[in-house]
Amino acid sequence: MASILILNGTLVNENQIFEADIFIKDDLIEEIGKDLQHKEADRVIDATGKMILPGLIDDQVHFREPGLTHKGEIYMESRAAVAGGITSFMEMPNTVPNALTQELLQDKYDIAAQNSLANYSFYMGASNDNLDEVLKTDPKNVCGTKIFMGSSTGNMLVDNQKTLEGIFANSPTLIATHCESEEVIQRNTRAAKEKYGEDVPMAMHPIIRDEEACYESSSFAVALAKKSGARLHILHISTAKELELFDNTIPLKDKKITAEACIHHIWFSDADYAEKGSLIKWNPAVKTAADRDAILQGVIDNKIDVFATDHAPHTLEEKQNSYFSAPSGGPLVQHCLPALLDLYHQGKISLEKIVEKSSHAVADLFDVERRGYIREGYYADLVLVDLAQSNEVTKSSLLYKCQWSPFEGYTFNSSVTHTIINGKVSYEEGKLIEVGPGMRLKFTR
Repeated sequence: MASILILNGTLVNENQIFEADIFIKDDLIEEIGKDLQHKEADRVIDATGKMILPGLIDDQVHFREPGLTHKGEIYMESRAAVAGGITSFMEMPNTVPNALTQELLQDKYDIAAQNSLANYSFYMGASNDNLDEVLKTDPKNVCGTKIFMGSSTGNMLVDNQKTLEGIFANSPTLIATHCESEEVIQRNTRAAKEKYGEDVPMAMHPIIRDEEACYESSSFAVALAKKSGARLHILHISTAKELELFDNTIPLKDKKITAEACIHHIWFSDADYAEKGSLIKWNPAVKTAADRDAILQGVIDNKIDVFATDHAPHTLEEKQNSYFSAPSGGPLVQHCLPALLDLYHQGKISLEKIVEKSSHAVADLFDVERRGYIREGYYADLVLVDLAQSNEVTKSSLLYKCQWSPFEGYTFNSSVTHTIINGKVSYEEGKLIEVGPGMRLKFTR
């Protein structure tokens, strides 16, 4: 049995900021209170001057294993996540082979059970012809079913109307969707090729994958969900217009239709393509500054329910190709929390709202068992941050297998100093401590 006593920290939890000590025994938080110095512990951490947050739960990552491990792998990417204060992740099915059967899905869980430093769950993938497999998914052990309603990395586009209706009507789990209209994208692609040939500028990406492509698909998904009563979660909202699809007049626990915002869509804008080029090429595309600002406001106003990264690494060699050859996606898990804290320093969002949207609401939205909050009896997943300790993003500091970041050269105002997962210190003052694999997430559905 192991124990940790954290003294003199400032907790950010459940819309409050307050000073308290935390006593951890084994993998759980046993006691939260003032003046716990009398508790005997194997390890004492003095958190004076530090904020203590519940560990982040990232509901959308692509760790690339199996089949695409030249880009990333569960071991390497989970290390980067832990260094960024992310203690749990939910990973997408567009690996190779795609996770379209229960056996292939289990293969990913088996890899994580050996190699993931963070807690983990994996989405079941949907295709045009695997409804029977989707219906076998256990909602207590799997975070959700992923539908690509628009092509992205991989070949998992679901565009069969009957299949979509079948999944929406019968899925045993939450349905998470990537929403972009393939018809609109192809039309815009033809127009771009007519103008530029094959040498399309990277700045055309948000014009090819435009507001219409996103809204047409998102609104279609919402209509399907309303018709079927499905539990729908729309990933990576990238336009201001899509905000009208979501309701902020009811509490999260009663919502059937929810949405996610990703860090790149609230940080970058189309003005950044000139400098960053393909390094900020994501699907859906980073769009205008007005879209960027509206998405962040949508989070604050509770139209958008959670933050995520959509961490999706590719090699730098792959990203340096021309527009049609450079894949979409980039690495973000190591720098999501520092970026959110910079938005706090800029006066754009409160610490309480950051914690709500990156921990509490993710746990509530997915019904994650005993995580996402700093509570007695909950798993001890915690992150300690120093708001005044600057953190320059250098190539040597990157833990991603792909070894690049769109934030390279930027200095964040704050740093993650400690990450605790299931009661074990897994990251401390710039060093990873490999204390064994994380746990499989469970869901109270």
